[in-house]
Amino acid sequence: MSLPTWYKQFDYCSGIGYDVHPLVSGRKLVLGGVNIPFKKGLQGHSDADVLLHAIADALLGASGKGDIGEHFPDTSKKYKDISSLLLLEQVRKMLETDGFKVVNVDCVLLAEQPKIMPYKEKMKANIAKALSVDLWQVNVKATTNEGLGFIGRKEGMAAYATVMLRAA
Repeated sequence: MSLPTWYKQFDYCSGIGYDVHPLVSGRKLVLGGVNIPFKKGLQGHSDADVLLHAIADALLGASGKGDIGEHFPDTSKKYKDISSLLLLEQVRKMLETDGFKVVNVDCVLLAEQPKIMPYKEKMKANIAKALSVDLWQVNVKATTNEGLGFIGRKEGMAAYATVMLRAA
């Protein structure tokens, strides 16, 4: 599928993504494609990588291609426990087919625990590799919710992402 006619008038397109998952016992915690030692993991059909899901949604939104649930439904056995890095690679391939190039990704993880700093560079490397971009084109941040809401009560995690695409 080629770019829609109306996209040809734009050089750049931006998108925003958001995702949230509850924390549960008995699951691995995977964030940015990194297995992080922690007493709980995120509940979801795939590996529930909230950070990569937000990025995928931002990319799909910027390209006018809907959202992650439309392309990778949680009703499909095909995506049960799948690595979200594989899903992100599939999104990149969809974008490339339509003539888009990723300019940059900026994302933020909202979580009270664990500390993310020791894993940020590996997360950035995973994201850059999945999107076929240079490391400097990816930024990962983390913050707490200062004890407020479900995130503050350590019941779940959320992530936001913004992306810029160039229509080639």
